[in-house]
Amino acid sequence: MLWSISPFGEAKVGIPIGLSSDANPYLVFVAAFVANVLVFPIMIFFLDHVNRYLLRWRFYKKGALYVARKAKRGAKDKIQKYGFWGLMFFVMIPIPGTGVYAGTIATYLFNIERKKAFLANVIGIFFSSVIVWVTFYYGFSLFD
Repeated sequence: MLWSISPFGEAKVGIPIGLSSDANPYLVFVAAFVANVLVFPIMIFFLDHVNRYLLRWRFYKKGALYVARKAKRGAKDKIQKYGFWGLMFFVMIPIPGTGVYAGTIATYLFNIERKKAFLANVIGIFFSSVIVWVTFYYGFSLFD
């Protein structure tokens, strides 16, 4: 669960680590999925409250602007053109740089309605988790 909630891998890393630990594979999926879903409200709270306070410091502001530019560059076309579906697809792709952290930052930057953005993120996380789970569950079973 910790890997799935961390920005260093999300469920894309949590699921393979959980499956390699001989844990119940279905419990691994649920735990990784739930942990990844929790990122959205935590990040929204951070962006709404803590981020505004930290932007007063130059070193933080410099890093935050770098992340914001990178998120805008990666998601802008898809999300502005396709809205809900673009955000969902962006979060769904199980590659580095996409996922709920980037989706939440995009929600904040593009001022997307929170309820719709949360739903798009949850659906995207679900399909991303399914893709990773199926790939690694059956991949690991080939070597048993």
